[in-house]
Amino acid sequence: MTESATRIREFKMPDVGEGLTEAEILKWYVQAGDTVTDGQVVCEVETAKAAVELPIPFNGSVHELRFTEGTTVDVGTAIIAVDTDPSAGPLGGEAAAGPAVPADEGAREGSGDGGGDKRQPVLVGYGVADSPTKRRPRKPQAAADAPPNGNGAPESVEESVQAAVQGELNGHREGAGSVAGVAGVPAPAGPGRPLAKPPVRKLAKDLGIDLTTVVPTGPDGVITREDVHAAAAPAASRVPGPAPAAVAPAQPEAAGAGETAARETRIPVRGVRKATAQAMVNSAFTAPHVTEFVTVDVTRTMKLVRELKQDPDMQGLRVNPMLLVAKAFLVSLRRHPEANAAWDEANQEIVRKHYVNLGIAAATPRGLIVPNIKDAQAMTLPELAQALGELVSTAREGRTSPAAMQGGTVTITNVGVFGVDTGTPILNPGESAILAFGQVRQQPWVHKGKVKPRDVTTLALAFDHRLIDGELGSKVLADVAAVLEHPRRLMTWT
Repeated sequence: MTESATRIREFKMPDVGEGLTEAEILKWYVQAGDTVTDGQVVCEVETAKAAVELPIPFNGSVHELRFTEGTTVDVGTAIIAVDTDPSAGPLGGEAAAGPAVPADEGAREGSGDGGGDKRQPVLVGYGVADSPTKRRPRKPQAAADAPPNGNGAPESVEESVQAAVQGELNGHREGAGSVAGVAGVPAPAGPGRPLAKPPVRKLAKDLGIDLTTVVPTGPDGVITREDVHAAAAPAASRVPGPAPAAVAPAQPEAAGAGETAARETRIPVRGVRKATAQAMVNSAFTAPHVTEFVTVDVTRTMKLVRELKQDPDMQGLRVNPMLLVAKAFLVSLRRHPEANAAWDEANQEIVRKHYVNLGIAAATPRGLIVPNIKDAQAMTLPELAQALGELVSTAREGRTSPAAMQGGTVTITNVGVFGVDTGTPILNPGESAILAFGQVRQQPWVHKGKVKPRDVTTLALAFDHRLIDGELGSKVLADVAAVLEHPRRLMTWT
């Protein structure tokens, strides 16, 4: 075993959720040459569920970063290499010259010539191939195009490309230039099968893109998602032109295509936003939704909010109308426990929940997420206020963990903060109901036989009709409204 094999340890992208297959690197907190210690956070990644910080599991010095920020990496792929014994001096041979594992080859150890150690499985369920897995770099086009070196022989294009790739990955851009521009060599191409991972091939198939026509920009000539999207953008606006002889009439069409591209922006859907979109589609076309509405006078609730803000027991806590709406919803579910349930499709059973994991829909820069407060039914008002404050702050900072978004039973979405009166919300998958809380505004209202300006809001309750029929749904919503109209019921009903 060589010195580099014993000193260099690789940290592979873990499965930070349940069954996730990839994650996007959002930010690196270290660079090549930095010292790291066991448990130190080295990067932040975004999965389909949340943004998560990854700690390194060993000590040493960062030898290299395998991927740049913004790259989507498969689970099990080495993303960073660490020299565990930097005091022994610089590494020699291959370890000092380039990456120990090709960046596009996933979780690989050993070499493809059969001379190294066999790689080991990194995660349960991930197999290990017995055959050599190291991919030979694709040869570029005519090496004769490269300028001669001092010895009169053509310069090694593969070495130049590899050096440029390595420089880009480790953040050393000085003098490296772009990969495609090294030694004036065009992007690798050839008559063989294009190099691309299965997800990229599927994307190309869905978009109708021929991979042989795509210019690769990935390491060793691998086609990336961005390459496919780049090829799809002009293809979408391309119009079949006339015969080669009629070149002049085709020019206005080309100009129009470029003008259309300048008026549109394509944003790849991935991470949290992609998972949310798929979940909403599945929920909308799986659970039969019913939505009911009620408009209620919440003047007394707004007065109680102002009084609670002055209460010494609530000092330092987030006190707002949402807090009392959440408490009213919990009280209603306590009076109607059969509404707190889930549908088990496999066993054709209704699963009654004796706990309430209260979800709060939160809009974040990365998309909509719904973390939940565990066992909210057992919390006092100050405890619920503290939990709500921590949940919202964590979500806005993008630090919500995957565990915090699992196991929800019902959800509240506050559309009133956007100046909206109400809406028809879609159920969070696996939950029985979602309550939409609209804007509180002063409106003319008949109070004690006279028309007066009162604080009024509209509530909307959407529920799964397999679990909650119209009568039960109406009772749940009516009880929430009754508590908000007369907050003293928080004491008389509990």
